[in-house]
Amino acid sequence: MKIVIVGTAYPLRGGIAHYNAILYKHLSERHSVEIVTFTRQYPSIFFPGKTQDEKGGPENAVPTEQLVDSINPWTWYTTAKAIARKKPDLLIFKYWMPFFAPCFGTIARLVKRWTGTKVLFICDNVIPHERRIGDTALTRYAFAAVDSFVVQSGAVEKELKAFYPRASYELVPHPVYEIFGTLMPKDKARKELGITGEHVILFFGYVRRYKGLHILLDAMPSILKSVKVKLLVVGEFYDDEQKYRQQIEQKKLGDHVLVHSDYVPNEEVSRYFSAADVVVLPYVSATQSGIVQIAYQFDRPVIATDVGGLAEVVLNEQTGFIVKSEAPEEVANAVVRFYKEGREAEFVRNVHSEKKKYSWDNLVQAIERLTATR
Repeated sequence: MKIVIVGTAYPLRGGIAHYNAILYKHLSERHSVEIVTFTRQYPSIFFPGKTQDEKGGPENAVPTEQLVDSINPWTWYTTAKAIARKKPDLLIFKYWMPFFAPCFGTIARLVKRWTGTKVLFICDNVIPHERRIGDTALTRYAFAAVDSFVVQSGAVEKELKAFYPRASYELVPHPVYEIFGTLMPKDKARKELGITGEHVILFFGYVRRYKGLHILLDAMPSILKSVKVKLLVVGEFYDDEQKYRQQIEQKKLGDHVLVHSDYVPNEEVSRYFSAADVVVLPYVSATQSGIVQIAYQFDRPVIATDVGGLAEVVLNEQTGFIVKSEAPEEVANAVVRFYKEGREAEFVRNVHSEKKKYSWDNLVQAIERLTATR
């Protein structure tokens, strides 16, 4: 097949760019694939981070055409024209929020009208965690142009079936990332981070309220009563950083929390996961989390809350613990149990085995089946 992927990609940064790069690599083993990405993904006034561009080198880059301005409808038309000239068999979009629905929906409609190309959406969400007026209408506009869907958790599958009961789709769990380097010796990683003589737990990724860092900070005093730990908070703040800093100060956690409040280039991700014993995801809401797949790349267990599809990937008492959401005491008990019961070696073995089913080939095969049956 001739396939065009439309969405975030290098030189833009972030998990979706990484996802599209790996998907490009695996689809290219059997198909002709191109990526069309943004000249401008978000207007600066709406972007909560520091930069939209990848900081690291181009070693994980893929060839892309930067054609789309998310807020300029004329570029949607010119992008559709450029894609139509390629005469693709399949157009793939990674869909995660309604902000992009007008852009994606218009490009999909025009390309289909001019070429008959099939359209497939890979959905991180149907409706986002932080809902806004108009989300439903925008999503309906985009989905009306779609032939088939891939969802990556049971939670998103449920959303899709409620939203679009006749949807043609397959459920394929989010594959494990494979672009963040290799596992380092734990003592080496900790030495580079200036950590000695402590257990280490990791909170990784963009900081937004729904990800529950405030819950983990509330849990820290109880954890420290039983176990000496260092909490690594690693990721750019898309929420007010100062209120978390104040929470750390009020709870007298300054000696126990190390904050790296910046985007982490691909080549530096390994250091943080290698230094950690366990990754903690105290989400208030979620459908799924790519952070679990990064943790699994490095054979790290995960403590997560029972929201969305997290319990489908983090197997309670096997690859980590699942706890009640918005319950700091349960997060604290799980971390203490992890250390007091000596569960790390057991969980690491199970993660190493479990992650084998989260392959990119499964996703490629699902895309091929959905395209063949439409």
